[in-house]
Amino acid sequence: MSDMPFAPGQRWLTIIGIGEDGPAGLGDEAKRLIAAAPVVFGGKRHHELAAGLITGKRLAWESPFETSIEAVVALRGSPVVVLGSGDPFLYGIGATLSRRIGAEEMHAIPAPSSFSLAAARLGWPLQETATVSLHGRPLDLIRPHLHHGRRIIVLTSDGETPAQLAELLRVTGFGESRMHVLEALGGDRERQRSGRADRLDLGEIDPLNVCAIEIVAGEGARTFAFTPGLDDALFEHDGQITKQEIRAITLAALGPRHGELLWDIGAGSGSIGIEWMLADPSLRTVAIEQSSERAARIARNAVSFGVPGLAIVEGTAPEALANLPEPDAVFVGGGGSEEGVLEAALHALKRGGRLVANAVTLEMESLLFSLQRQHGGTLTRIEIARAAPLGGMTGWRPAMPVTQWRYIKK
Repeated sequence: MSDMPFAPGQRWLTIIGIGEDGPAGLGDEAKRLIAAAPVVFGGKRHHELAAGLITGKRLAWESPFETSIEAVVALRGSPVVVLGSGDPFLYGIGATLSRRIGAEEMHAIPAPSSFSLAAARLGWPLQETATVSLHGRPLDLIRPHLHHGRRIIVLTSDGETPAQLAELLRVTGFGESRMHVLEALGGDRERQRSGRADRLDLGEIDPLNVCAIEIVAGEGARTFAFTPGLDDALFEHDGQITKQEIRAITLAALGPRHGELLWDIGAGSGSIGIEWMLADPSLRTVAIEQSSERAARIARNAVSFGVPGLAIVEGTAPEALANLPEPDAVFVGGGGSEEGVLEAALHALKRGGRLVANAVTLEMESLLFSLQRQHGGTLTRIEIARAAPLGGMTGWRPAMPVTQWRYIKK
């Protein structure tokens, strides 16, 4: 690859990962390309690390960040170097630029990521360790990963994040977990401190840090099973919740797949939409709820389950469905018998999308029977009974039966 000039279609953009050791950690090719580049983009720290190599114009990232991305794209065809931290394609600038620039136009030279360096320092097999980025993202995203015996490496935002993370572990019943804070990995200032999350001194931490956690679940720790149908008691609710067994059956019928969007109409406590998102980080939910009190409760539940990105639309269907992004799946719980709700949901649903509606009233059941005759799909009767005291003995106490319509749009 020649340094310059670049003809259209050639690899004009070079993305180089640089560590805390600066030029000492770079290979000859990376050093040569940085020195030859007429323009070098990067953060202030990156420019300082590579200061002895840069001969061209230094351009720092601006706010809003998209302005700088546009500046890079505007130089298409001319030689440009972009500096990033560690592996630029792991939650880094390379991942951002790849949304606008094709791989055929790029040449990437990654350095070890913070995750790789932390795993190497601790002797943890990276393929057996959960990796989570909380850099500029909600701390609650770690909640689904909190399982006894699990190892997690967390990319943080600043020197305050480790203390915030330790407090979250404490209040959710994981305070006994062993926590490692690794600062300025790969450089002269590298330092590590370790101890119980609820006892570790977390003052004066370098803003460049990674937290590694060996999870220990205490009594009453808030852990979420991998299978659908979480315990009702984990949710804050006012009784308006799809019960555990019915929820498991409903989620199986909805069949979440990578990257899909669910509409949860009449969301109540938000349990269906929350468990949909817990199935995979790529999944999204829009919860539609007419009650302000319940909408606020859904938001609290979403945070407590580690899916704070769940979107909430406060309003009444079908009017509240207007202008929402097209769903891959729809669940209709509360309010499904209201005029026009199911018709609007069916119209909005993508081809091949799934609609699941549950009925506990005769009115809703009659509507589902009519829709099944008109459109097809399957009707299922679900009856659950639980053992309960009966005088001095035990008997079965049946819950209200649920009629479920499953439909795949042709």
